[in-house]
Amino acid sequence: MSQQTASRWRRVLDAYREPRMLAVLFMGFSSGLPLPLTFSTLSIWLAQAGVSRKDIGLFTLVGISYNFKFVWSPLIDRLPLPILTNWLGRRRSWAIFLQVLLAAAIFGLSLTDPAVAPGTTAVLAVVVAFLSASQDIVIDAYRIELLTDEQQGAGVAATQWGYRFGMIAASAGALYAVAYGGWHLAYGLMALLMGVGIVTVLLTPEPDAAPIAMAKSGSALERTGEWLRTAVVAPFADFMKRRSWLAILVFIMLYKLGDALAGSMAGTLYVSLGFKVQEIAAISKVFGVMATLVGVAIGGAAVTRWGAFPSLLVCGIVQNVSTLMYAVLAHAGHNNFMLALSILLENITGGMGAAAATAYMSQLCNIRFTATQFALLTSVAMLGRTVLSSPGGWLSERLGWEPFFVVASFAGLPSLILLLWLMRREQTTALVQRARKS
Repeated sequence: MSQQTASRWRRVLDAYREPRMLAVLFMGFSSGLPLPLTFSTLSIWLAQAGVSRKDIGLFTLVGISYNFKFVWSPLIDRLPLPILTNWLGRRRSWAIFLQVLLAAAIFGLSLTDPAVAPGTTAVLAVVVAFLSASQDIVIDAYRIELLTDEQQGAGVAATQWGYRFGMIAASAGALYAVAYGGWHLAYGLMALLMGVGIVTVLLTPEPDAAPIAMAKSGSALERTGEWLRTAVVAPFADFMKRRSWLAILVFIMLYKLGDALAGSMAGTLYVSLGFKVQEIAAISKVFGVMATLVGVAIGGAAVTRWGAFPSLLVCGIVQNVSTLMYAVLAHAGHNNFMLALSILLENITGGMGAAAATAYMSQLCNIRFTATQFALLTSVAMLGRTVLSSPGGWLSERLGWEPFFVVASFAGLPSLILLLWLMRREQTTALVQRARKS
């Protein structure tokens, strides 16, 4: 390895040693903590309380807030909070406000009894999910504004690590607490753990960002109209001024499509091959979580070292090629080694792709509208992972397992072709700008 290459990789590693990366890690923890409390962990509590499978399935709808958070993101992005904004700043005030409410809502959820009043549990779970999605809006904006463009890749990796640790605390950690003292204690402890995010925000400086200009003259109707223009219309209008903005949105929507299409049917494949739930859980927990953490670290380092576009290309290629491992597993049948290898590769490459895509979306945001624009981009990305991947079951039934996963692997090809086109457009623009300066 040349001295120049070694020096570049040292700079990559140094990015992870930045004090602000620790703050981003703990903020990620605060984002990941509430999610299992309204999904996987809650479903176990409901099952133990004797709630029917049908009703447990309906409880998954409490998380619909995550799909529509862009709707109220302008409020969090632009609306100052009385007293708190002047005291703490634009991002810190909203972060503290939402985290305190989240801790209170989770504590309130801990006091319910789904066996006696499942409706009360459902209402509080909806509140927790809504506040959690709202917290994600402000923490994503906080991270983007806190870090430089060169730090975004490492920042995404740190966020994802913290996010995974938060999910582990609220799933495996909460279940250990249940075994020790019951569900009320477990959820009460999770409410206390929200203090991690609160303390982190209090110790982290307010990011540098353009101040919010509020209209002070004119009628109430005129001031409201001006606010709607600057808070709601302006972020989307600003993004649409970007060259090839529509192509960018289509690329973001399609980038994880192949991975999502294969992932939607992975569990069904495991069951059809005769793997027991215990086998799947054991291998997923040992290999899946660690592999994802490794993947996001690699993806973050790639963005820091090479930049967004080359990283998206490399991570996108390996992400789609790894999908073929499911076809190999389908051919091999009930084989624990192949199951572990499939989960290992899928989670590593999936983590790489997620880190590269998140870093790219972070760099697309105008610092004046960070929260709203990032919420828009993540909502568009969610369309590819949910709506577009929903025909996976129908497709797998008609093609069979091996052809289906081959098709899933090629489903990511249009996004890579579009990425190459965007890269060429970016290079052409850069050359034109240099020519004008010279």
